[in-house]
Amino acid sequence: MPFKIFPNLPTGPDAFILQIDKALRTVFATASSRRPYPDAGVAEVDMNEAEKRHAAGLMRVNHSGEVCAQALYQGQALTARNPEAARALIEASEEETEHLAWCEKRLTELGSHKSFLNPLWYAGSFTLGALAGALGDKWNLGFLAETERQVEGHLNEHLSDLPEQDAKSRAIVEQMKTDEMKHAETAIEHGGVPLPMPVKQAMQMTSKVLTFAAYRI
Repeated sequence: MPFKIFPNLPTGPDAFILQIDKALRTVFATASSRRPYPDAGVAEVDMNEAEKRHAAGLMRVNHSGEVCAQALYQGQALTARNPEAARALIEASEEETEHLAWCEKRLTELGSHKSFLNPLWYAGSFTLGALAGALGDKWNLGFLAETERQVEGHLNEHLSDLPEQDAKSRAIVEQMKTDEMKHAETAIEHGGVPLPMPVKQAMQMTSKVLTFAAYRI
């Protein structure tokens, strides 16, 4: 889906208020989806308790990853210099809201919960996004593209690691993967450049910390 063109982006106090509202809704509110849920019509199957816990752990990681994505893109948009880049980032954030809704619903169905560390993930990711935006739009969009590529890699791992019979979780992860790939492509089309290898490696290490903690807490 191509990014929408927003009219005038808010600035000053209005932008600050909107950022606070976005943070509170992302971390504490129940997200909603404009599109149909990818697992709609997919039958639930029997899984033992260990399989349910494992599936829930993976979906909790995915949910926390989407919390981070929301914060990253909002932080990046706040400091982006080019209005078109800011609009692209905000649109990516809006589309990621649907992923939050899908993961949250699946967690409920599996009898589990969102990560209790989500406020921490949001705050850290927002700060990182704002710093990336301050470096300039080509690096800002390059950061978005690399983030989406790494998320795609994690989703591929989850597709291999989910219980084989858990078709509902698989349907969600598959659609998320498709969306992330489109976001990465759009970021490159808007002028994103490849990030230096040390930055990519630092992002991978941070992701491992989130995965370890969110799966358990």
